Amino acid sequence: MSEVATLPANAVSATQADTPSFQPLYQQIKSLLTRQLESGEWRPGESIPSEIDLAARFNVSQGTVRKAIDELAGENLLIRRQGKGTFVATHTETQSSMFRFLRVRRNDGQDEYPASELLDVKRARVTAEVARSLEVPTGEAVLVLRRLLRYGGVPTVLDEITLVASMFKGLTKEQFDAFEGSMYGFFETQFGVRMLRAEEQIKAVSADTTTAEALRVGMGSPLLCVERVAYTYGDRPVEFRRGLCTTRSHHYANTLS
Repeated sequence: MSEVATLPANAVSATQADTPSFQPLYQQIKSLLTRQLESGEWRPGESIPSEIDLAARFNVSQGTVRKAIDELAGENLLIRRQGKGTFVATHTETQSSMFRFLRVRRNDGQDEYPASELLDVKRARVTAEVARSLEVPTGEAVLVLRRLLRYGGVPTVLDEITLVASMFKGLTKEQFDAFEGSMYGFFETQFGVRMLRAEEQIKAVSADTTTAEALRVGMGSPLLCVERVAYTYGDRPVEFRRGLCTTRSHHYANTLS
């Protein structure tokens, strides 16, 4: 039977959190840890306190803390490292982190991280369609980034990325070009916006004139259109992305488990 309780008063006052009642205790600890991650108490790439220390902080058992951390690790917010401790996950760390959100693969099955070229950054007013996905009013200020991904020097993906402007103040093409790393690493380190999860839908489309020129394919060539909404803490949508992908030598890969 699941343990259901409320946290001790000292745990709540220590975090100044309005902890919900009648939740399994580990879920309450998970909520508190998530709030502390969101507030920046532990930055991406940093270690968090040990399970023993957290158990003492919240006045709960080590097993309760472990279960909360297990769930956060399963959601890719934390990373356990054998013999080293538990760390805040980051988009700047490993290629495995990069490939978590990059689903385009070579047809021969080899992993290949593409070269990224940001074509331009423009300010705009969000359309009704994208506003629904970003959960903002139509006409809200947004930034629209166009990016080309090349695999082995060959243009393969043309992205149009719409961001909530208020969360990315001061973003420029020059700033992005000077950054070494992935786009989500850029968002994380420069603006403190961490992409935690994404929802995607895929459909088949044909290349229009602009896309055909950018991807070096014929007009009307078949493309994959991958539309993504990416979320940060609190399940807040902050990015709408439409990627147009050629299928000459690449495909979209996903693993279901």
